[in-house]
Amino acid sequence: MKNFVEELKWRGMLAQIMPGTEEYLMKNMVSAYLGTDPTADSLHIGHLCGIMMLRHLQCCGHKPYLLVGGATGMIGDPSGKSQERNLLDPETLYHNQEAIKKQVAKFLDFDSTDPNRAELVNNYDWMKDFTFLDFARTVGKHITVNYMMAKDSVQKRLNGEARDGLSFTEFTYQLLQGYDFLYQYQHYGVRLQLGGNDQWGNMTTGTELIRRTLGNEAEAYCLTCPLITKADGKKFGKTESGNVWLDRNRTTPYAFYQFWLNVSDDDAERYIKIFTDLDKKTIDALVAEHSQDPGRRVLQKRLAEEVTVMVHSQEDLDMAIAASNILFGKATKEQLAQLNEATLNDVFKDVPHYELSQSELGGKAIDLFCQDGWDIFPSKGEMRKMVKGGGVSLNKEKLAEFDRPVTADDLIDGKYLLVQRGKKNYYLITIK
Repeated sequence: MKNFVEELKWRGMLAQIMPGTEEYLMKNMVSAYLGTDPTADSLHIGHLCGIMMLRHLQCCGHKPYLLVGGATGMIGDPSGKSQERNLLDPETLYHNQEAIKKQVAKFLDFDSTDPNRAELVNNYDWMKDFTFLDFARTVGKHITVNYMMAKDSVQKRLNGEARDGLSFTEFTYQLLQGYDFLYQYQHYGVRLQLGGNDQWGNMTTGTELIRRTLGNEAEAYCLTCPLITKADGKKFGKTESGNVWLDRNRTTPYAFYQFWLNVSDDDAERYIKIFTDLDKKTIDALVAEHSQDPGRRVLQKRLAEEVTVMVHSQEDLDMAIAASNILFGKATKEQLAQLNEATLNDVFKDVPHYELSQSELGGKAIDLFCQDGWDIFPSKGEMRKMVKGGGVSLNKEKLAEFDRPVTADDLIDGKYLLVQRGKKNYYLITIK
């Protein structure tokens, strides 16, 4: 059995660990869980460190449980938050849970007959019939208010970070999370909770509840991963347009690939350990190769390839690379035509955009591309000169005649024209 704690250490994925955890893991096949609230119908890359912890756990011979917080997701967790969450209805939560399960199945083995196959559980299943009196008698009597008040997450909310204070609902969150651990301890044999470092307070409430309920001999442990940031200290996984999602409908595979491809050298060296399965020998060799010629961006390319295939597929990676080549290298009209609309718009989101009406199709290229207010060409004369010199392309094909008609047959995806002036100047025209 591989040493799970050692695996996390060299990858930079270990923040805090309860005494005795590593020894316990080396003696037993341990069932461990990580919780995620289904507050959206997709995970984003901020969740990936936790999911990779479960993946490494399973690869080390232990049994992972992913707990989807159908009950706690209705409440909201004060840890690291300055405001209370919006509460979600059961139908939305169920939809989100099913979407998340499909995503996580790419990382964990849920289907084998092995004793350490992954399991997905929902705390709504054991909380929905749990009355307030049951909760007060089973959970509330074991944990004092003084103990709960001492938690950092509670103190931060009470000491000015929260605009509206801390609601009782949120205050009880740590007890609900603690009961999740107790319930799984008793019913599934779970002995270890994994989570982000901002969850440490809630997680230790769970181990405390188990010991106060079942006795000091009960073996329950916690282990956290650090909160991942960029080298400049900014939040990881955020772009100007928001989170980088695992769902292709929220973040296209091309944009996903580009995110990893564009991280800094320092971040690439950290992220390739955290977000891939590559072993230490392979990563050390890549780091050494990258340091010889950072301009080749060896680390970023391998990181982007590995994560894109794991989250999406080899086919999506090939498409992302082909899409990158359209903008930054040589490509054909056929490759351009293979892009779906979302990817096309991602690739060319930063180039000038113009619009033409459907009725203008059939007009000459020189008339369509040299309109007042457009900056594709300085003048018709300049366009004629550039076309004759082979410096103008339409949809990645050289424009042979400046006055040739542009028709509906030229449209990409039935609505786009891509004009290229010289090697690097692109213009996207949408037909309305």
